[in-house]
Amino acid sequence: MRIGIVCYPTFGGSGVLATELGKALADKGHQVHFITYQQPVRLIEFNANIFYHEVRVATYPLFDYPPYETALASAMVDVIMNHQLDLLHVHYAIPHASAAYMAKKIVETQGRYIPVITTLHGTDITLVGRDKTFAPVVTFSINQSDAITAVSRNLRDETYRNFAIEKEIRVIHNFVDTRRFRKKPLDAFRKVIAPNGEKILLHASNFRKVKRVQDIVRIFNEVRKKIPSKLLFVGDGPERPGAEDLGRELGVYEDIRFVGRQEQMEDILAIADLFLLTSEYESFGLAALEAMAAGVPVISTNAGGLPEIAVEGVTGYLSDVGDVQGMSEQAIKILENAETLQQFKTNAAEHAQRFDINTIVPEYEALYNRFLA
Repeated sequence: MRIGIVCYPTFGGSGVLATELGKALADKGHQVHFITYQQPVRLIEFNANIFYHEVRVATYPLFDYPPYETALASAMVDVIMNHQLDLLHVHYAIPHASAAYMAKKIVETQGRYIPVITTLHGTDITLVGRDKTFAPVVTFSINQSDAITAVSRNLRDETYRNFAIEKEIRVIHNFVDTRRFRKKPLDAFRKVIAPNGEKILLHASNFRKVKRVQDIVRIFNEVRKKIPSKLLFVGDGPERPGAEDLGRELGVYEDIRFVGRQEQMEDILAIADLFLLTSEYESFGLAALEAMAAGVPVISTNAGGLPEIAVEGVTGYLSDVGDVQGMSEQAIKILENAETLQQFKTNAAEHAQRFDINTIVPEYEALYNRFLA
């Protein structure tokens, strides 16, 4: 198959999933064309079946804002016609689904039919898409898609609840390459973070308000009172200064390390003992799944799709949003006993196998084949 993948090229879950899907499809012999405004961050190795097409946006004094959606639709048309694409798979509804609809109608005038599959990822539905500015276009473009998928049952239900969707939304969960995360910890790396054998707690996100990163600092403060620990923050974003200030206020800043955005998460997760995720909402929770694949138990909220990937008391624990005390006690319960910690690590790695890339990607291939047939 010749597949066009449209996504955001950033560290966010939708871009990561789209890129990993494209790489997996290319490894299976399909020709994959990424169409976006810059090369996706996870698209770093060469593959003869992968092509990247940059969306170039012209700027003119007349435009207060660059017309990205129009430029994207034009880029799609160019790639469809010149590379004989069989289908388009767009990730994140805004503006990819509407641009794909425009491209589809343009190529129809040139005698080409191309199916469009839209995958919903989260804030395109739960936050941005619900804004009255975008809602009519989001609803229309999703309904015009030939197939719609969502990364969790929770997100599917939220979409039906908030939009007048007339078609079936199929749930195909996010996935993880479990082989990639089966890495032994680098002792030298661990000693840099925890020189005296302290336990390492980890959080990775884009530090947006919905992640509630100050709750992470408060949980760490409680855990540290009982168990010698270090806290590792991976990522960056608007809430980082607040987390740093709270760390200083609580007197734990010296035991916190902010390492910024990192690509090789498998190396970092390999040294972690516990992953913390305190979000108000997660449509799926890809960061938590990657942690489990690395054998790291997860303490998280029970928001959104997180209960679909975590198992209470097996892979970690789930609590209500804002329950810092409860999550602190659960973290201590796992960390204070070596045998308990090891059992949770084993459980997490085993459960992550259910979401392995080799299980999920064939679901997308079957969906593609249905529309190509």
